[in-house]
Formats: sequence, C-alpha cells, structure tokens
Amino acid sequence: MGRPIRKDRMTQNFTGDEAGTGKIAVSNYRTSGSNTASTTAYVVAQRSSRKFKIHLEDSTEVVYTLVTDATLSVNNTFNVKVVLNDSTEAYVERFYNRTVHYVTTGGDTGTATYTLGAEGSDEGQAGSGAVSIDVI
Repeated sequence: MGRPIRKDRMTQNFTGDEAGTGKIAVSNYRTSGSNTASTTAYVVAQRSSRKFKIHLEDSTEVVYTLVTDATLSVNNTFNVKVVLNDSTEAYVERFYNRTVHYVTTGGDTGTATYTLGAEGSDEGQAGSGAVSIDVI
C-alpha cells in the first residue's frame, strides 16, 4: 500500500466565516442492495490503498472500498466526487497525500493536486490540474 494518507490531509480547518473542520465527503455509498446519495457521510481513516473507514448517515462507521463506478453496482462500496478546474465531474480512483488519481464520467483519467472545499475556488487555476473535493 505504501504510506497512508496523513490525517491532516483528510480534513480541512477553515477560518472566519467557514469556521470548523471539513472532512472528505462521501458522494454515494451502497449497503445491502441500496445506493445512498449522501449529504453527511465522510471519510474517517484509510485502511488500505482502496479501503477506507467511513462514517455513514446513521452514525455507524464501516470499512468500504473506494470505486469510480457512479452507479455503485457492488455492495460495501463508495465513491468520492471531485470537480476539475474546468467544472468537469470525476470520481477519485486513489488518494495520495497531495494528489488524487481520478476517472471522469467519460472515461478519461488523470492525476491532480486536490483542495478540500467548495467548487469555485479553483476557477482561476485553469490548466493547473487542481481539483476540488467537497467537505462535510
């Protein structure tokens, strides 16, 4: 697996109007045959290169596999959506300490540095390869 992601790379401390801690948001997860579009689930810790402990909406914490499948056809999987600097949506395939490897809905792949926060803060970075990951 290599080195796990540093804990401080999985959360973002905001200041001012956005005070609080932002955690990497889980876009969708699938449990026992039901696909849930989440608004409050987030990544807690890394267990292996593609397995992460996530906090679900019902306050349970489980280990699920990170996938790029938008439909989540397999149980116990989840995905994390990113927005590229040209507003294209993609899904994270792998996390690294400062970068992510992503797959777009059209099948294109790439690697980019990431920031935790709302989409829009990266608009001035066109061509830089930066992506935004939503936080909870």
